[in-house]
This record gives sequence, structure tokens and C-alpha cells, in this order.
Amino acid sequence: MDTDQIEPRRILVTGVGANPGFGLARSLLRLGHRVVAADADALAPGFLLPGVTPQLIPLADDPGYCARMDELCRDLGVDAIVPAIENDLPSLLCMAGRLREAGVRLWLPEPASVHACIDKAAFHQVLTEHGVPTPRSWWGDTLDQVPDGAALVVKPRRGHGAQHVHFVGSRRHALLLDELVPEALVQERVRGAEFTADCLVDRSGRTSAILRRRDLVKAGLAAVSTTFRSPAVLDVVLAALRAVRTEGLSCVQGFVQDSGAITITELNVRVAGGFPLAEAAGADLVGQMVRGLFGLPVDHDALAYRPGVFLTNCVETLAVGDVCDLKRITSKEASA
Repeated sequence: MDTDQIEPRRILVTGVGANPGFGLARSLLRLGHRVVAADADALAPGFLLPGVTPQLIPLADDPGYCARMDELCRDLGVDAIVPAIENDLPSLLCMAGRLREAGVRLWLPEPASVHACIDKAAFHQVLTEHGVPTPRSWWGDTLDQVPDGAALVVKPRRGHGAQHVHFVGSRRHALLLDELVPEALVQERVRGAEFTADCLVDRSGRTSAILRRRDLVKAGLAAVSTTFRSPAVLDVVLAALRAVRTEGLSCVQGFVQDSGAITITELNVRVAGGFPLAEAAGADLVGQMVRGLFGLPVDHDALAYRPGVFLTNCVETLAVGDVCDLKRITSKEASA
């Protein structure tokens, strides 16, 4: 085998019911890899991608999750797992040792880095300690310090996918929502031009980032986005990545306010839902991730991109059929 080439591998992608996992599975297929598409929902759209091996798995907090993942890796000859949803990260970290012994690759940063991204309160503390601008936040016994008369966002500390996120204009409403939102965190609302950076940090710490504006956001997802360049935004994105000490694929979100101030709001240790725009703009994001995943050097020249490229998303009907048929194709018998 040419040491500069990656032969087709069998890669298990979790979370194929949502944009990040669906897009990642499709991109890996285009690169010639064999994809095991895994999700806890039998109606996950990623199961319908031509060429994948669909597999139902338990939710990540289910006691049977790790045993099921072990079984899939063994029975299907999985070479690597790439999670595309936050919920899977803690369980996969716990499995990292035995996955490595079984020859299954997993490219995640240290557990402390992963947990700092999953827990928004911990993320706020890490960025604040490193001087990276991020919105003021309150949680737990600091909620009595929430200012009145400010625009606020109430969200779960460990939420994802814009679930249970509420925008309010008063301290009273924020504190009421604290009773309804699980492990609520209250954050000052930042306004301006929202952006995402699709990032790949190699094992030496070198980083490439593709910047894109989130021109139109619906339910937390960028429906319309455009690539752009900004040395100032890039500097702050890189500072956030260094603060968290991440590695591999990640995405950073933030705002450029009208004043020009740049604020980081989120960092996810996974591919972003809108990453296909990075690839359309010329960056070999998934291809270079696979190289790093299997121990080859990342070619950062291949992660260069063109600014001014836009992407629009729409809801697409992939298939219409009988639920029993879909359950059949995700059964263990069908994949044997």
C-alpha cells in the first residue's frame, strides 16, 4: 500500500438521522469508503443512503450501548468510528481503550477537552480562563446574578441541535424557564453576523479552518451560508481551539457584532451540519480527516478554500415506503 494513500476502509458513522452524520456518511461514500450508518432511530434518513450498511443502535446512555458497538465492530469488521452527535462521545471515550486493542480507530481529543465542549458551563469557564471572548453566562447558584433588562438565551448545559433553546427579554422569564429547561444555563444574547468555522486540527496541533457565514438559520441549522475570509475571525477561532485543546474534526460557532467584536458561542467536537459547503469551496475536509484518523499526515494545502461560495439547504424526500421494510433493512439478519 502507498503510504500516501488511504485504501477503502469500513467506517462506522453515528447519528445519521441528523445533518452532520448524514452528510458525513455521504461524503465518505463518495470517497470510496464502506460506511456503517448507525442511529437509534429506525427512521433515520441516513439508513436510506445507497451503499451504506444500516444499523440500529441504542441511545448512548443505554446500558447496552457499548456492547452493541463492540458487536458491530467485531461482526462487520469496522476499521474506525466517527461520531457525528455529541451524545455518543462520553460512551465512546469510555470504550476507547478496548476499541484501540481491537484495532478500531477513534480520533477524539482528551476526555477533558470533550467534556468542556459538551458542558456549556465548562466551555464558558475554559474560554474565560484563556481570555477568549464568549457571552456572559450564569447557571446553578449564580442564576440570581442574571441582569434584568438584557436580551438573554436560556439553553440546557448539555443540549444539542437547538433543543430547548429559548430567547427572552427579561430576567423574570429566564428564571421561569430555569424550572423547565433541563440543567438550564442563561447566557447574554449576542447579535450580529453569525459564523461557523469547519476545523481540522492535526496531531501536531496545526489547524486549518474554513469560515462560513450563517446567512439564514432555521432551528439551529444554517439554511443558507457563504464562505468568507477574515484574519480577525480566524485568530479568535484558533484561540478557542487552543483553549479547549481539541484535535481532529470540530466546528466553532460565533458572532461578529456590529461593533466588530468577535464572540465565540460554541465548539463541537464533531463535523458540522453545514460542512458540505467547505467541500464545495475546495477543502478536502473529510478526506484529510480520514488521513489523520489512520495515522497519515494531514495535507493542509488540500484544505484551502474559495471565499464567496454559497450553499442553500432544503428538505428532500429520499424515499417513501413501509415502516416494516425500513425496520427489516436495519435488522441484524439483513446486515449479516
